[in-house]
Amino acid sequence: MFDTFPDHASQTRHDNVVAMPVRATNATQRELQRFGTMYGASPVMRDVFSLIERVAPTEAAVLVVGESGCGKELVAQTVHQLSQRAKEPFVAVNCGALPASLIEAELFGYEKGAFTGANRTHPGVFERAEGGTLFLDEITEMPLDMQVRLLRVLETRRFTRVGGEREMRCNVRVVAATNRDPHQAVAEGNLREDLLYRLAVFPIALPPLRDRGDDVLLLARHFLGELNREHGTRKKLSESSEAAILRHPWPGNVRELKNCLQRAYILAEIWVDMDPELPLPGMGSRPISRPGVLEFEVGTALPDVERRMIIATLDKFAGNKRKTAEALGVSLKTLYNRLNEYARREAHYATA
Repeated sequence: MFDTFPDHASQTRHDNVVAMPVRATNATQRELQRFGTMYGASPVMRDVFSLIERVAPTEAAVLVVGESGCGKELVAQTVHQLSQRAKEPFVAVNCGALPASLIEAELFGYEKGAFTGANRTHPGVFERAEGGTLFLDEITEMPLDMQVRLLRVLETRRFTRVGGEREMRCNVRVVAATNRDPHQAVAEGNLREDLLYRLAVFPIALPPLRDRGDDVLLLARHFLGELNREHGTRKKLSESSEAAILRHPWPGNVRELKNCLQRAYILAEIWVDMDPELPLPGMGSRPISRPGVLEFEVGTALPDVERRMIIATLDKFAGNKRKTAEALGVSLKTLYNRLNEYARREAHYATA
């Protein structure tokens, strides 16, 4: 990972930011500090807030490194809010969710008639983010040939739509993100070294939830408070739930915490009882913890077996979808289709 800069935290107030001091050292008295779209009270998060505060007013490219679900897009949004570009668009694109055949058209747009089905001119994300901030998530999943084109655009501030001839100028600030060690991605041939150093003018390492101490409990209470205000309820976390929240390692980070809490909230009358160790309804039992081995109960539905196998293999290869698809013996397109299906299912549970 990248080294970060030393912290000289300051308590400041901006139009889009409310900073509140941490008042005590335990989760029952301490308050979350809100910084843009982010929340935290732990020293590691205060370091992150300090870094964002320093880099946001500049035009430096930012690379956010952190595990899936820990809030990398929130970092990008906060950088945008505190920048001189705050009144202009913020556009996000997940490089890992775009098929290789479509990523060029999504980035740079296309002209009418450029290919079959191009019935109109379509502006790409560089055009849609003009004057503002473009967030490129999962940058290490972008095909290498497209990384070459991206590097040229970042250096020249010029691009051409697919099927077009006129070179267009762009004025965007790029914030990129990855859930992998970028230097390892370079060594494995998944990220160009020249692009890495163009994107990582100012790197920010975002800590996983398990390294944020009591933030996990403070965040759970915060999310529950939001749900209560939204639905006009007064539900509370039980003591056993708070103990379980502090005990669980939260491999899915803040996203997992929020979704788990939402499910428990829906089922609760007054006291919210949540145990993140329990399997989701219809998902079967959790596998016994044996390195490199998944175990299933007889009778587990095949879609659930497939889902757990895909997720476990993806984790084994540190999020590298190409290697995951090869190991599972499926096409990259099939893998993306499955992952998109799981994401929609998770979103359904979260909003049900």
